[in-house]
Amino acid sequence: MAESRSHDHWVAIVRQLGPGFASRAAAHDADDSFVADNYAELRAHRFFSAGVPTELGGAGASHAELADVLRVLATYCSSTALALSMHTHQVLIPAWRWRHEQAPVDAFLRRVAAEELILVSSGGSDWVAGSGTAKKVDGGYRISGRKVFSSGAPAGDLLMTMAIYDDPKDGPTVLHFAVPLNAAGVKREDTWRTLGMRGTGSHDTMLEDVFVPDAAIGVRRPAGQWSLPMHVTAAIALPLIYAVYVGVAEAARSLALAVAAKRREDPTIQRLVGEMENELTAARLGLRHMLDAAALGPMGAETTGQVLIGRTLAAHAAIKTVERAMEVAGGAAFFRPLGLERFFRDVQGARYHQVREPAQVLYSGRLALGLDVNG
Repeated sequence: MAESRSHDHWVAIVRQLGPGFASRAAAHDADDSFVADNYAELRAHRFFSAGVPTELGGAGASHAELADVLRVLATYCSSTALALSMHTHQVLIPAWRWRHEQAPVDAFLRRVAAEELILVSSGGSDWVAGSGTAKKVDGGYRISGRKVFSSGAPAGDLLMTMAIYDDPKDGPTVLHFAVPLNAAGVKREDTWRTLGMRGTGSHDTMLEDVFVPDAAIGVRRPAGQWSLPMHVTAAIALPLIYAVYVGVAEAARSLALAVAAKRREDPTIQRLVGEMENELTAARLGLRHMLDAAALGPMGAETTGQVLIGRTLAAHAAIKTVERAMEVAGGAAFFRPLGLERFFRDVQGARYHQVREPAQVLYSGRLALGLDVNG
């Protein structure tokens, strides 16, 4: 059994590595390059197995602990933190299933811990509906599809993904499985050219007639329907992802205060700073609401509903925090060397993760009215 390590242990390492990450962040942003050196350092310190239960060889870090680690990491390099959040939720989901469903995922988690495997999520292009096609063949399936937002793809070992199988009995069924990124038929395409979060390496991944054996199918669920596997995914993944954006907001606030220090007696600056403080507090409260919902409620429609509300509130407030930080810093914020405009661009990513606000308010409205969230 591996040794359990405290929250303070992981945060201390982040603070040790963080200045180096921060020193490289602008260069990765400028040339759209993946944060490969940062990932190598995180791997050397065993961050990729931090969430594996100690019984299975990992460090046993909790959901809330890892969210806080990601938040702090984002204050140094938001791209590194966001990419790591995508790996981390793909570790914590099977860990939850192992503990609560006795799912046979122990061999997978032991391998993650032993080899410090890097997992790549395709959830940004799949989510409830799923994407790609699965054709039944002898002994398994042939999978084809394009997976976008594959964060960490340049360094990844396994793609955690899904495809839709037209089951003769059950109808369209989403199959969940892992595919080695070096498998025949898997191709990473260098497509990540974006407004912000440019260092995440969230390239497209092409699957062309990739064979997946029957034994590799970990979950089967109805396509396009909220079901337990997706409730678990939402409750675990979204707080981790939005912890990153709260960290970006915190970094922007700190930088803006440093720039504005010489104008601290200006009432206009004081009011802007007060507004910034309000928004940052709202972002933190939104994140805490998500984490509390995931920790306290049974996995299902109600818990997901609370997590989704927290996601919208945290996203709004994180974006507004950085907007106020730009105003607090004044004209200096418009220049790249300061770094605030990069925070401004990076935080815009909070708009685009599942579940986006229009879908969230529909879900929340149906739930409050006693209607089926699958409508």
